[in-house]
Amino acid sequence: AEPRPTPAGTPDDPVRRGAGGKGFGGPTGVNNDPMRQPDEALRALNSQAIIPGPVDQVYCTKWGATRPGEMYIIGAHMDGIGYGEAANDDGSGTAIVMELARIFSAPEVVTDVSIRFALWNGEEGGLRGARAYVHQRQGLQGKEDPAGSGKYPEPKWLGMIQHDMMMFDHGMPGPDGKLPPEQRREADVNVEFQENSKMVGESQKLAWFLKNANERYATDYPVTVGSHMQSTDSVPFQDIIPAISLRENERRDHVGFGWDPNWHQPTDVFATYSDKDFRLGLNAAQTTLAAVAQLSGMRLKKP
Repeated sequence: AEPRPTPAGTPDDPVRRGAGGKGFGGPTGVNNDPMRQPDEALRALNSQAIIPGPVDQVYCTKWGATRPGEMYIIGAHMDGIGYGEAANDDGSGTAIVMELARIFSAPEVVTDVSIRFALWNGEEGGLRGARAYVHQRQGLQGKEDPAGSGKYPEPKWLGMIQHDMMMFDHGMPGPDGKLPPEQRREADVNVEFQENSKMVGESQKLAWFLKNANERYATDYPVTVGSHMQSTDSVPFQDIIPAISLRENERRDHVGFGWDPNWHQPTDVFATYSDKDFRLGLNAAQTTLAAVAQLSGMRLKKP
């Protein structure tokens, strides 16, 4: 019998047709070989045993001045796989959330509604942290505790904005399965909602709100709105509240087809990315900052 051919899209045969038969894709998958990481410290860090049991989330809250019992959730995930540094997936999103938290926490900044900045754990294992948060806290929304105190441990959710892989948009792989070394000039920030969710209309409106904010305030790269949000921490929220995700590329048709060769690989380290790559992440931060500033009623205290 003839041997079976090597499947396209694997390291042995990296070329495959893109989604819908258009263009080319590259290899995808998770690296589980520690010896592909030449840095001994990173090998040791990634080789630590997974501890069974609960996972912890980290979040902080900017309390609204006039409507503290309502809030927007701004998220990213802080876990990573592949024996790299998780610099892009999802250190980039984590850095954006932390920078936005720093800006909004300034003493001179006032918002009408509250904003929660959340770093999820267990995303790579099935959105575990975000799913647990929704399961445990959905029923606590908007409840004043103690009564009459004006304090709301879990304000009513107004929307969820996730950031996941924000730096690498070098375009489609060529016929050889390889990508250009530079950020493409037509790079963009992809804002996605889920067309099959119960909140599709409201989520789409939120996505277009971010696009409009990008057009007014971002410095370099535009927003492209898409309808295939998936595989990130905004998914557990998508049938409950408006939920969107920001990415470097479309998750299903681009990332999932090998447009980022560092995804879950040992090469996902800080040194891999150029200033142009980081600037795409900056534009994502500018986009969310501008949108949430408007949505939350942000203003500066008068001196």
